[in-house]
Amino acid sequence: MACAIALPASVNGLKKKGASGMFTRRQFAQAGLAATASLSTVRKPARADEEKKMTFEITKTDAEWRSALTPQQYRVLRKHGTETARTSPLDKNYEPGVYHCAACDLPLFSSDAKYDSGTGWPSFWKPLDNAIGTSIDRSLFFSARTEVHCRRCGGHLGHVFEDGPQPTGLRYCMNGVAMKFVPKASG
Repeated sequence: MACAIALPASVNGLKKKGASGMFTRRQFAQAGLAATASLSTVRKPARADEEKKMTFEITKTDAEWRSALTPQQYRVLRKHGTETARTSPLDKNYEPGVYHCAACDLPLFSSDAKYDSGTGWPSFWKPLDNAIGTSIDRSLFFSARTEVHCRRCGGHLGHVFEDGPQPTGLRYCMNGVAMKFVPKASG
């Protein structure tokens, strides 16, 4: 015995001709899978096209980046991955100093702008001048976020959100593995 699901008449093209307006579970699942597959292929090229337009001072081949970075750094910095929340020792580091790009050593954030956002990732309310670039990240279905990358090498650092503290109201939510901390020299 087949189970059927009734759909409104406005759903054109999904009903078989001459059918009573009912579909089997299999037909419904196939239509859903087809719609999901088409959405996932539509969203990927937008990011790839945007990246091709950007140029950076430091460029390396994929093999050179793989050789220069740890596997986790490569996944985050070059493949736009995200480290697991609460795994970076930089999240709870509040020593005075500067956070640099792990790929090219560009100074990115001062410890003076770091705060505990409670998210599990190192967070800052502002970057250093001329340190970062941004682009639109459409990798999530039906939403866009502002991606933050190193302006010198293009390494993916994290995202910026409009729920941070004053004076900027911004939260630069960074992957700790994408940065290295350089303590302030004592004395």
